[in-house]
Order: sequence, then C-alpha cells, then structure tokens
Amino acid sequence: MNSSGDSCSSLMEVAFDHHHHHGHDDEELHVLAVDDNLIDRKLVERLLKISSCKVTTAENALRALEYLGLGDQNQHIDALTNNDLKVNLIITDYCMPGMTGFELLKKVKESSNLKEVPVVIMSSENIPTRINKCLASGAQMFMQKPLKLSDVEKLKCHLMNCRS
Repeated sequence: MNSSGDSCSSLMEVAFDHHHHHGHDDEELHVLAVDDNLIDRKLVERLLKISSCKVTTAENALRALEYLGLGDQNQHIDALTNNDLKVNLIITDYCMPGMTGFELLKKVKESSNLKEVPVVIMSSENIPTRINKCLASGAQMFMQKPLKLSDVEKLKCHLMNCRS
C-alpha cells in the first residue's frame, strides 16, 4: 500500500530531473494525445493548446508507439535523442480498438527510455477498478471525459509543481 502512495510524487520528480537542457525550464510541455475518436482528439488538442502546450496527436496506440520510437519494426529511429520529439506527457483514451490506453501505458512503463514520461488516462466511464488498475500500473492521473479546461490546467499545474 505505502509503495503506491509514494511512487506518484517521486515518479514525477524523476521525470523532470532528466531534463538535459536546464536553461529552458519554461519551455512548453510537449504532449502526445492519443484518442481514436476524432472529436475527442480535437477537443483535447484544443484544451492543451489553450494551456499553451505543444501537442502531437495519434489516432491509436500503435501510432503513438511508432511516434515514441517503440514501433514493432525495430528500426530504432532514436526518437528520444531528437529534442523536437521529446514528449513530456502522454494523454491517452482508455478504450481504443487494437490496443487500449492501458496496454499503451504498460508499454511506455516497460521502456527504459520512456518509463519516466507521465501517462494520463482518460475515459468516459468512471469505473473504479479500471481507474485503480491504471494508477497501480504507473498512470499519473485518471481523468473523466469529456475533458474540461480546468482538468488540463490542474494537470499542468500538477506537472509543473513537481518539476520545480
């Protein structure tokens, strides 16, 4: 029990201690938003942009993994050494065809390069067991859809506070 309580905050501190360029701490967050529903994806993208984040969208988990350099084809495009691709946060829908947001979360957490990147799961269903499963597997936060600007601001605040 105690381990899961501590892991959240320490995970965040770790995530942002790995900034290679300390001079640019005010730089915008680069968020990868993953949702198979176009309207939901556009909404999330708009909210993040209003909150002055840089946004990359993916319409499914496999696309997201490819973008993150974890695609199945092992041509390691070393996505992460390229700073333009440095993702500070992944926001993903839970229910998606092919691969769920939960499976995407697990893949990210299994990757030595990416495991420090915070992952936020969104779902239109409020299912406590599902929420707990995601948080236990390393999700940073679980947010109810449709997302509101206040949710995004709260999330951003949460990330920024842990950065300093």
